[in-house]
Amino acid sequence: MYLVRGGSRGSGDGESAATGPSTTLLVTEPVRGLADHTALLLATPVLAAAPRGDGHGVLVLPGLFASDTSTVPLRGFLRRLGYDVRGWDLGRNHGPTDAVLAGLPRAVLDHAERTGRPVSLVGWSLGGVYAREMARRHPRMVRQVITLGSPFALRDLRQSHAHRPFRRLRHLHASEADLPSFEQRVKPVSVPSTAVYSRLDGVVAWQTCIEPETALHQNVEVRCSHLGFGVDPATLWLVANRLAVPAGQRVPFRPPLALRPLYPR
Repeated sequence: MYLVRGGSRGSGDGESAATGPSTTLLVTEPVRGLADHTALLLATPVLAAAPRGDGHGVLVLPGLFASDTSTVPLRGFLRRLGYDVRGWDLGRNHGPTDAVLAGLPRAVLDHAERTGRPVSLVGWSLGGVYAREMARRHPRMVRQVITLGSPFALRDLRQSHAHRPFRRLRHLHASEADLPSFEQRVKPVSVPSTAVYSRLDGVVAWQTCIEPETALHQNVEVRCSHLGFGVDPATLWLVANRLAVPAGQRVPFRPPLALRPLYPR
């Protein structure tokens, strides 16, 4: 679930004691993910009133082991709101392969050129780590970044239950010299960004999915599983709200009074 160079087991300080989510959260992820899908069906009337935007381009990036199929509900929702939405069209996400490092910048630049203006990037888990790096390298082509349970601040491999399968794919990945270090990954991006996280995330520690808030960056908590970010009604409303902010403006997220219970903080 992360794009990392030289990941470590910790350095002996308090940060090194950090661990991933509890076993209970991990083993209940599939069931809770199904519950999030059910909640989406029940919330359809409410989501129909979600904020509309200006129809600009949006690129949605999937998480580890996932493909564009996993983001169909999210992309369909945004398309109904009038956005020009695309998946990444790079197949299944096996981590930072050479194909991803070459193809993702092209996808961002092509979508921006086709729509005639910067695009917003929405990345789920590892997809959000990719999205931040694209914004860092091509800030003029990226309008904003929204990350969904993305552990861009992961310092210790034990903070993720995905680190073992990720490492098993290491033979497919690009050279470590071509990947950002931890110090590079945690630097703020220069475009507006929103980090969506959940304390109920059963795959990655929620603390790895946030960063200090600034005029350009906000962290927003929701209640869903890691597998549910792409269908969770609170997350979908939040994404619609952020995409509807006019280009060049930064308006902090404040949910409608009726929806405030969905956002713990």
